[in-house]
Amino acid sequence: FVMSPKSLLRHPECISNVTEFESGTRFQEVYDDPEAGPKNGKDIKRLLLCTGKVYYDLLEKKRNDKRDDVAIVRVEQLYPLPARQLRAAFERYPNAKAIWVQEEPSNMGAWQYMHSIFVNKELGLDVDLQLVARKSSASPATGFKKVHDQQQERIVKEAFGEG
Repeated sequence: FVMSPKSLLRHPECISNVTEFESGTRFQEVYDDPEAGPKNGKDIKRLLLCTGKVYYDLLEKKRNDKRDDVAIVRVEQLYPLPARQLRAAFERYPNAKAIWVQEEPSNMGAWQYMHSIFVNKELGLDVDLQLVARKSSASPATGFKKVHDQQQERIVKEAFGEG
């Protein structure tokens, strides 16, 4: 069973090889940034954590702007939170400012949950997790494509420290 927004159904970056579904494989809870691999983790200044579609917007900006100082980590499983994998990501990027990025307004999405995990130090890490998201709202979306696109652009720029 696969759930995906329509914009990702044919997205060239959002594909899997058939072998990834064969016997002996398993669900991957966290994806570390493969492009930050050859780089020294200590040189990473911003660690963007996200889940879902916003990853592809962040990845596009990172590549277009050639931002080697940013790592994007996808959290594909929120509960139970994959603590071991997240701790490894934070240890890999010790000098990075940690930012949770989500498309949803700040009073929706995974932010409240993630924030409580980090405030209560449930991962055993002393990390000041920041948020980049839409402003709190009673509605998850504006209903206007132009406004949505402007908000999305602001979120992506702010995640990279440009806003």
